[in-house]
Parts: sequence; C-alpha cells; structure tokens
Amino acid sequence: MKMRTGRRKEIVGLHGRDQQGFAFKRVIVVVAMFGLLAALVTLKIMRGPEGARRVAAKQDIGAIVQAMRQYHRDNGRYPTQEQGLRALTEKPATNPVPIFWKDGGYLRRLPDDPWGNAYRYLNPGVHGEVDVFSYGADAKQGGEGDDADIGSWE
Repeated sequence: MKMRTGRRKEIVGLHGRDQQGFAFKRVIVVVAMFGLLAALVTLKIMRGPEGARRVAAKQDIGAIVQAMRQYHRDNGRYPTQEQGLRALTEKPATNPVPIFWKDGGYLRRLPDDPWGNAYRYLNPGVHGEVDVFSYGADAKQGGEGDDADIGSWE
C-alpha cells in the first residue's frame, strides 16, 4: 500500500508541475494581451485630438441646426444667407425681419469650429434646405480624413 501511496504522490506531483506550467503560460498570454491592448490605446490616443475635434464639430453643428429649426418654427423661414448664423444670437435688422424672434436669441453665442474658424451657412443649401458646416482642419473646401468637411447633412 505504501507503494501505491508513493505512486499517487508521484502522479500528483507531476500533475502539480503541469498545472504550474499551464498557469505560467496563462500569465504570459494575459501579459501579451495587455501589451496589445496598451498598444491599441496608445494609437487611439495619438489620433484622439483630431477625432475629438471632429466629434465636437458635429455636436456644435447639431446644436446650431436645432436652433435653426426653432427659428424656422417661430418665424416660418430660416435666416437668409445675408442674415446668416448671427440671426440666432441677434435679431436681424434686414428684411425679412423676424416677427416672432425669441427674446435672448436661439443661441447664447455662436461657437467657432474646433479649429478656430467660423461655422458656415448656406441658404439655400446644397445638401438640404439649409446647410451648416465646417471645412475641417485645413479650413478649405473638400479634403479627406481630418481635413474633410463636416456638415449638417451627415
């Protein structure tokens, strides 16, 4: 019987070493996965500022479009091209003067795009009844990637 017990210990001992090797391999795999994740996060952070600016521009444009819709509901029309986006913060003095312009305006202030340029407005729009847009990082029409135009039509 002692022999069996010894043999059992021997088998358990081998099994224990196998588990230690397996656990070590698991740790290596987990460390490798964390390394890969860290690399992906680093790449994302490196691209992050421009991506964040594009998101901020889309949010600004959304808020401006919402204010334009309210202006349209109140006055039956959008501001003319001449009145521009300023009609959302200051009552236009040029015709057609809005009769039901909201006291305090539709926006507290007109934001600049994340690159420091004014948002642009077209009435009539090319993509919709009116267009609100930014030319992106390069401040020029067209472009690709971070230089691409961002507009209310997206």
